Amino acid sequence: MILATLCYVRSGGKTLMMHRNKRSDDVHLGKYNGLGGKFEPGESPEECVVREVFEESGLQIIPELRGVMTFPQFSKGRDWYCFLYTAHSFRGEVKKECPEGDLVWVDDDKLLDLPLWPGDKIFLGWFQQPHFFSAKFNYENGNLIGHTVQFYPE
Repeated sequence: MILATLCYVRSGGKTLMMHRNKRSDDVHLGKYNGLGGKFEPGESPEECVVREVFEESGLQIIPELRGVMTFPQFSKGRDWYCFLYTAHSFRGEVKKECPEGDLVWVDDDKLLDLPLWPGDKIFLGWFQQPHFFSAKFNYENGNLIGHTVQFYPE
């Protein structure tokens, strides 16, 4: 099992995205994604997302937990559990270089035009709702084969 965080930093009608284009062994190679990564031992989800966003972008964020997502057998036969955040409050300037990929501010109305995982195109729309969610996305050979979601409170 892999525990991870994912954060979408948003400001002025734009979202900070990472074009995952620098590591040939990256399961996300070629896709755009939010910022985040895997937990280090002893970290809480909030500590992980704050650290990961700072390491990747140079921004110090105040994260807002929006949901929890599971991805059964997503990569190398391992389940991924991901805590999903947005951040509207942050300090600092975006770094020019990131070893994971290129950082770019994208107009919110253009996000779905990017090469994204199919599930991302679904959950990005849930940010317009005030509800917390728990979702499961099933992929097979990189293709989304189904998903379920529960919103709280209903």
